[in-house]
Amino acid sequence: MQEAVFGRADALRRGEFRGSAGEYFGIWIVNILLTIVTVGIYSAWAKVRRNRYFYGNSFIDGHSFDYHAKGLQIFIGRAIVFGYIIGYNILLTFSPIAGGILALLMFVLLPWIVMRSLRFNARVTSYRNIRFDFVGKTWGAFVAIIFGGLIAFFSLGILAPFASRWLYRYIFNNLRYGDRAFETDPKIGALYRVWLPAFLLMLVGAAVGGALFVLIYYGAVASADSGMDGEALLVLGIYGTVIPVLLLWGVAAIFYRIGVRNVVMNSARFDTRHSLFSDLGRLRYFWIVVSNLVVTILTLSLMRPWAAVREHRYVIEHSGIVVDGELGDVVSSMQASGSAVTAEYLDLEGFDFGF
Repeated sequence: MQEAVFGRADALRRGEFRGSAGEYFGIWIVNILLTIVTVGIYSAWAKVRRNRYFYGNSFIDGHSFDYHAKGLQIFIGRAIVFGYIIGYNILLTFSPIAGGILALLMFVLLPWIVMRSLRFNARVTSYRNIRFDFVGKTWGAFVAIIFGGLIAFFSLGILAPFASRWLYRYIFNNLRYGDRAFETDPKIGALYRVWLPAFLLMLVGAAVGGALFVLIYYGAVASADSGMDGEALLVLGIYGTVIPVLLLWGVAAIFYRIGVRNVVMNSARFDTRHSLFSDLGRLRYFWIVVSNLVVTILTLSLMRPWAAVREHRYVIEHSGIVVDGELGDVVSSMQASGSAVTAEYLDLEGFDFGF
């Protein structure tokens, strides 16, 4: 596939994951036990141990990534958010108006939090001892997330590709590796081509939900005439309608997300020369997600490490970079110049929400 896309298969450096489910199981079980014993406090340090394992075993061009966040950083960030939520609920109990103001303030602060989260995650990530960085501003986050989200919602998803374009341009065009920039400009036509199957699937979900509702409604009317419990039939009808619809919409969301990832990554460049690459298969990824979920449930989560490694390996091995020249030459020149972002950060923000 890469030959058809780039015509330079020999220049493609695919990602490689060298971890194993057995190794990760030891980290995972210790994280779970310590998190339970400490009533959740250790979860911040557990996240650091998990990310260090996955980053440290993710290779490209023979070199791995590193994760430098400290558990205390993430714990402070989570404590601030947790404290805000507690304050919100207390205020809401005694003064609904004050609680509403606090909720509105949270909505206003959301773009700033997202921007700080992106910056935090970039700055605690390195490759070959050179840190990433994120230089986006709050207003850009507002346009990409709040405005884009509203446009997608009120257009019933029809304008979702525009929102996706704004979001990923904001992320990639403000991402730095050392003193070199990333950039992307996904074409709106390509985004609509991956949007169409997902949108049709959502329409099918809505049609199925509507048909089920009609069937259940008339079934309930007929049953009520025969003296059956109307309330029980109503609850059954709601679950019988909502669950199939949510399942189909979940499938559509996965299809769209993976399609957009491929479009955005294949439109992205690093240092104006090297092209990023992604060829995730939507059906294959969907199968991995669903089978992982089934296996995790059937084994009472004991196979969760295997599922996490399996999904991560697939994503890494279907991502890469098409280098123009030698990627090592770029890294060597940055190391020689002593880029400012190779310095250790003492950032205590810790706003990490998985962006």
